[in-house]
Amino acid sequence: MKTIKENVKNIIEINRSTFITELLKVQSVEEVNNYIKEIKNKYKDATHYCYAYIIDDIRKSSDDGEPGGTAGVPMMEVLLKNNLNNILCVVIRYFGGIKLGSGGLVRAYSKSVVEVLNKSHLLTQVDGYRIEIDVDYENQKELEHLINDYTFFKEYSEKVKYTIDIDKERLSLLEQKNINYKIIYKTKIER
Repeated sequence: MKTIKENVKNIIEINRSTFITELLKVQSVEEVNNYIKEIKNKYKDATHYCYAYIIDDIRKSSDDGEPGGTAGVPMMEVLLKNNLNNILCVVIRYFGGIKLGSGGLVRAYSKSVVEVLNKSHLLTQVDGYRIEIDVDYENQKELEHLINDYTFFKEYSEKVKYTIDIDKERLSLLEQKNINYKIIYKTKIER
């Protein structure tokens, strides 16, 4: 699976209609609903707010008043074809006075998503874990050498406590080095 590194926006015009596409990284349906609410508030006078999102096994799309299957479904198809996850795509349409027909709408909404994806930096998602490791102060450098390309946080007390998001491959390396860790929960790691 893949996701985007950061939120991206793109604007295209087709037969005097403006299509503003916002591609957003999301973790929950609640976050999706908040983004859609913000977008509707930001572009108050738009004609349509069509969207598609994928969060693991949750998938939903909306034509928001466009003829059935001409907006949300083609948007979803582009997201699925690109193997995306944790993604919300919203296309805001300002109608320009020229009807595009069903085929034209499908092409316009698909093109909107393809173009915003072309501007995006994609990251690969792999299964991993959030773990905690306690080490003595003198062993910090050795551990940080093993985890230097991962995101981690550390707290100082009697020992140094590391919280790390790590993939299975690096986890087995820690085991080989006899480094004790505690799994907090499963997560997705992006690289």
